[in-house]
Amino acid sequence: MASSGLSLNTPQTFTGENYQIWLVKIKSYFEAYDLWEVVTEDKLIQPLPPNPTLAQIKAHSDEKTKKYKAKTIIQNPVADSIFSKIIACETAKEAWVTLKQEYQESERGKQNQILNLKRDFESLRMQDYKTIAKYSDRISLIVNKIRLLGEDFKDDRIVEKILVIIPDRFESKISSLEESKDLSTISVAELISALQVQ
Repeated sequence: MASSGLSLNTPQTFTGENYQIWLVKIKSYFEAYDLWEVVTEDKLIQPLPPNPTLAQIKAHSDEKTKKYKAKTIIQNPVADSIFSKIIACETAKEAWVTLKQEYQESERGKQNQILNLKRDFESLRMQDYKTIAKYSDRISLIVNKIRLLGEDFKDDRIVEKILVIIPDRFESKISSLEESKDLSTISVAELISALQVQ
């Protein structure tokens, strides 16, 4: 992608909060510049053979440059307090692992967080929000946080939740939807869109 002249803004600065969100953004950034493999594999660069060809020199130089770029990408979008934790890391992979160990929650902590988010999801009521859009935004926020923590959260569960708690004023819309579509296969986006028309 980078070769097509595309210039992407670096992800926002990681300050120690919302690690899961920053992780997704920075990983996508690495992938956009074809550097994710450099971070995950961290292959040793083989020394040039005696009397290298121009192609070998170029390939060697490209591999070194990729390593430096990856290291720069992981160092730049972190606050100074975070940078001090990875300053001694020699490679992007080493910095990546250090950040992961420091900020990714333990499995137990992650499970507790998922449980709390699921409780929030279950306790959501349409009456607490003035519009379908605001209600669906709140649901999306909770569900995306659950998914970022690695939990599989199916759309049909969200659709079922919305259908169960929807106020009576939407009954006619739900009835017409039942007649025209199989509600067990409708997507969240379709359902929200149909309800917003109401």
